[in-house]
Amino acid sequence: MVALCACGQGITQDDLKEWREAAVLTGPERAIANAVQTTGLDAMAQAMQNPIPGGTYFSHEVPSEGITDQENSGRCWLFTGLNVLRARMIKDYDLGEFTLSQAYVFFYDQLEKSNLFLQSIIDTKDRAMDDRLVDWLFKNPLSDGGQFTGISDLISKYGVCPSEAMPETASANDTPVYSRLLAAKLREFGLKLRAMSDAEADEAKKEMLGEVYRLLCICLGTPPETFTWTRTYSTGAPMDTREYTPLSFYEEYIGKDLVSGYLMFMNDPSRPYYKTYQIDLDRHVYDGHNWTFVNVPMDEIKAMAIESIKDSTALYMSCDVSKFYNSTTGYSDPANYDYATLLGTDFPMTKEERIKTFASSSTHAMTLVAVDLDKDGTPRKWKVENSWGPRAGYRGHIIMSDEWFEGYLFRLVVEKKYVPSRLIKLSEKEPTVLPAWDPLFAGE
Repeated sequence: MVALCACGQGITQDDLKEWREAAVLTGPERAIANAVQTTGLDAMAQAMQNPIPGGTYFSHEVPSEGITDQENSGRCWLFTGLNVLRARMIKDYDLGEFTLSQAYVFFYDQLEKSNLFLQSIIDTKDRAMDDRLVDWLFKNPLSDGGQFTGISDLISKYGVCPSEAMPETASANDTPVYSRLLAAKLREFGLKLRAMSDAEADEAKKEMLGEVYRLLCICLGTPPETFTWTRTYSTGAPMDTREYTPLSFYEEYIGKDLVSGYLMFMNDPSRPYYKTYQIDLDRHVYDGHNWTFVNVPMDEIKAMAIESIKDSTALYMSCDVSKFYNSTTGYSDPANYDYATLLGTDFPMTKEERIKTFASSSTHAMTLVAVDLDKDGTPRKWKVENSWGPRAGYRGHIIMSDEWFEGYLFRLVVEKKYVPSRLIKLSEKEPTVLPAWDPLFAGE
């Protein structure tokens, strides 16, 4: 424990007397305090006239059908990744409303994360329990959160299927209890593995994963090895009915190299730009890929996003979703709430300062589907397809002013064909490795 210096001074009674006298509220301030205390800060600070520029029209938009709902779970990364792939399928095959099975990919996500934890415990069992990495592992045996490498590694290995082939379950939609119990079982297994020899641990891990597999079948359902699917046009007319495996379905209808065909970009002004970074142990599959990204200024991110959307290709993005979000209109903009005037104090920190002080970080992944460009090609606003159900925000979407996008977007995953060659070359450089516990890079 770090000893704190006692050379400073605590709060005294004289301090309290001075502050109490200075804080006596009279006149308008008293009325504001009454309103804030009875109504709440957001309701009092909300700007009644902050129209969306150009309304809900967007100059460029990726077609999609149907809004998904992650319900009470942290699987935004999964819904977002599948919605990106779904949008391309809908366009390429003239499909109507259609979703890919989140439960199917989630099953293997949880199985692979369990293996990642158990194997990492075996790899570190000669270290002390209070070693920083061992401590982190036992604090974070698995979660329902994640990021795009989960999409790329899991689907490349296990494929994907339509939702009707493996529908959602109550435990998939409401993960806290299920996740808590599975994490407890993994911690129990981890302690046992640390007491074993290498040979004993390798054999025991297989049995432990068999138990995890059984628990997943109970909670999430048993993933199909084959399924029959009828493809229908957007008009509702059927085209054909065939049997698939999840991998054959992925190869036929998606077919993209999800591992090497996409790059993740970050806008983190607290770290040097045009450098590649990697987060240690931040992956979904033990023999998969760590989360790797190139840190670039926002103008680079916007240019790639615009090019992709113009070509009807949705993108995986993540942001600090709750900041200045008006849930009634579905509009995110710093001008939505005037906290400074209401409270008589401003909040001037820059994005860099907010990141350094943990005042802002990426909290939610969504599917970027639209941009509205003015006559000069400058973005006025953006739109994302969310996974909070069709009644949330603007018809299941969030509209973001360009100022908000600049300040609160953090990550964007871009198909390589929309990435400038100079940035591709940067991504191929040896990355700077950041520790798994870096607080800015918690899974979404």
